Amino acid sequence: GMAVTSNPEATASVLSQFKAVARGLYSNPPSFGARVVSKILGSPAMRDEWREELKIMSGRIIDMRHALRAELERLGCPGQWDHVTSQIGMFSFTGLNREQVKYMTENHHIYLTANGRISMAGLNTQNVAYVANAIFDAIQHASK
Repeated sequence: GMAVTSNPEATASVLSQFKAVARGLYSNPPSFGARVVSKILGSPAMRDEWREELKIMSGRIIDMRHALRAELERLGCPGQWDHVTSQIGMFSFTGLNREQVKYMTENHHIYLTANGRISMAGLNTQNVAYVANAIFDAIQHASK
């Protein structure tokens, strides 16, 4: 929100009210998300559909982990890459350092956290080879 006041006392009062509203929003988040979850999990048909979609999504991420590892190994990328397939979840630590991450961002426009964590959900069959090649390039050309 925004407020325009004419004096410091009014400003302090309005700020106090803004803080009270914000505190309430953080302490008591909207219940909409909980209602959606309750509706889906409360319906056998919707729950089954959700479980099936979850299997598809998690399976795709696992497939991309295997594809990335296979491509890195095919390229002869230095290092061990078994951690890519042994980790679970939407993210993977690549083992790249800050300089290599910066190199990938600047030269290949691939964005990952400074500690080398990459979103596996962002990989697909169209870009996994590009990402593997970028990792290979970064390892070869960025300082260690």
